[in-house]
Amino acid sequence: MELLNTFNALLQDNFGELGPFIIVGVLGFLMILLTLPFLLNRKEDPLDKIKKSRVASSAKASDKSTLRFESKHDKLEKYSNFLEPQDEEEYSAARLNLLRAGYRGKNAVRMFHFAQFSLGLGLLGVGALFAVIATQTNPDTSMQKTLMTVLIPGVIGYMVPRYWVTKRVEKRKEEIINGFPDALDMMLVCVEAGQSLDQSIIRVSRELQAGFPALAEEFATVAYELKAGKDRMLVLKDMSERAGVPDVASFVTVLIQSTSFGTSIADALRVFASEMRDKRVMRAEEKANTLPTKMTLATMMLTIPPLLIILIGPSVYGIATMLGAGGAAIGN
Repeated sequence: MELLNTFNALLQDNFGELGPFIIVGVLGFLMILLTLPFLLNRKEDPLDKIKKSRVASSAKASDKSTLRFESKHDKLEKYSNFLEPQDEEEYSAARLNLLRAGYRGKNAVRMFHFAQFSLGLGLLGVGALFAVIATQTNPDTSMQKTLMTVLIPGVIGYMVPRYWVTKRVEKRKEEIINGFPDALDMMLVCVEAGQSLDQSIIRVSRELQAGFPALAEEFATVAYELKAGKDRMLVLKDMSERAGVPDVASFVTVLIQSTSFGTSIADALRVFASEMRDKRVMRAEEKANTLPTKMTLATMMLTIPPLLIILIGPSVYGIATMLGAGGAAIGN
């Protein structure tokens, strides 16, 4: 017991009153780092090995290149059970969100969770280091402030990848919305010139590459899937899901209905393109109408104080001078 008290007093002398808590936290952090490799390095299921060997043997026998292959250089493959959601619905939602952000790699979900885990743990360690330095500099630092110094960087590191993906999704949606009316006009010109819908989609994807790369990528994906033999309705529905924009969903509905009922695609595109142009003008007018409201606060802050100083300043100065002179006269 005396040894424990001596060790505790030594820690308090060197690191302040929070010395024991800091040492316990550092030891816990080191234990987590030492334990993670053993937890993550799980042995592969024998059934999965048999399945992979059968797939490899069948691929060699058929001598055909597959569209999807596993990368031998993916070092996070063995940690997939830890870094990827095991629930199918949760994995599909995360995959769709990353697709809408423009990350189409098959290991995008894995990299996203790895970024969250690594940044959160790394900034948590940085916060612990700053807490130790702050405690040595100022021994009177409260426990609450120390915990906030440790936890806030970890939370920020964990939330930064999610914030980045959210901003990417919003930026991509805005780009698709802005370029969609022009894409429809170009597609209408191609269809009326005698090209098929598939050829017009390929041409639109090429022409939009410079101005609206996100929309061009979506049309290029549609063209590749159609070339691969996928059903057109299914391809268009997948495009609507990936884009996540109501205008694209309406466009897909128009094309599906036109194909189902056998009506002219050019007439449907002409009407829908006109509606999209009108909708773009309405969005611009809406932003223009909200501009005076947004500028009201800035106008008040930048014009009213100088105006009050100019109008009331001389009067205030004169009154102050008169009061000072009157006080001096009374004093005499």
